[in-house]
Amino acid sequence: MTNKIVAIQGNHPSKLNPKTDTSVFLANEIQKKKYRIFYYDPKDLSIVDSKVIAKGFFIKFNYNNKKFYKILKKQRLNLIKCKYILIRQDPPFNLEYISTTFILETIKDKVKIINNPTSIRNISEKLYSVKYLRFMPNTIFTQNIHEIKNFFKKNSFNWNINLIDTGRKTMTGGRLKRLTKHLKNETFMMTYGDGLSNVNIKKLINFHKKNKKMVTLTAVRPPARFGALKLRGNSVTYFKEKSKVDEGWINGGFFVIEPKFLNYIKNDKTFLEKEPLEKVCKKKTLIAYKHDGFWQCVDTKRDLDKLKSIFR
Repeated sequence: MTNKIVAIQGNHPSKLNPKTDTSVFLANEIQKKKYRIFYYDPKDLSIVDSKVIAKGFFIKFNYNNKKFYKILKKQRLNLIKCKYILIRQDPPFNLEYISTTFILETIKDKVKIINNPTSIRNISEKLYSVKYLRFMPNTIFTQNIHEIKNFFKKNSFNWNINLIDTGRKTMTGGRLKRLTKHLKNETFMMTYGDGLSNVNIKKLINFHKKNKKMVTLTAVRPPARFGALKLRGNSVTYFKEKSKVDEGWINGGFFVIEPKFLNYIKNDKTFLEKEPLEKVCKKKTLIAYKHDGFWQCVDTKRDLDKLKSIFR
């Protein structure tokens, strides 16, 4: 019978930051389900007498304590005794890391391994984006330090990327409100991050400046999904394959916003799409930039599969 053990392959816990590393958060959630956690380093994974053996330790995590982990017992463990194996190593894509995928592959039919070791090996997260070069700005993929230095000499970057924790349960409006101090009382742009479009950003900004409204949203027509019928009893009197024009306009998720709009957002529980946008609409300070070009949301696997078929 499979024990309630979850093995985690990863960097030693002493190298983790409990405030930023999701491995610690996941470990706490695993413990809540009454599983024991066995932790091991990739270099301590072996095949011995046809068995996949890891040399590591059972461990207990406490997400809220300053000393957030405690090593309970060191031992060698046959990994088929685990119910799950989590591959949580931050992958420098080196031979050690690749070797573990081959070893774990031998037991993937006996133990649930997250993520699939074959997929991890075949699809490098560092290089997967080379499939989409035509959608990217100037980018470099190399291990050569001189090439990197030359790249930065030729390309000037006058922008910064900030990753802001806006809270696990904060709604869309609340997340925007939390960014107030970072926006520096300037006109800013916003998007949800789950839409793909070829909207012309320069034209969108110029449209916003010209009309001098508080909020400009990008209006798009959603891809048509269903045909239209008219019935008389059970007889079909009209049939038409539905076009994009029949769908009407919707919020495409690409905004240009003036900072005073933030005053319409009350707190973390505020939905951007409800009171704030409804109020500026009533005040006639909301305007739509119509985009007839490509737009696709990525809300479901069906949406993702469609995009893959387009850009393959």
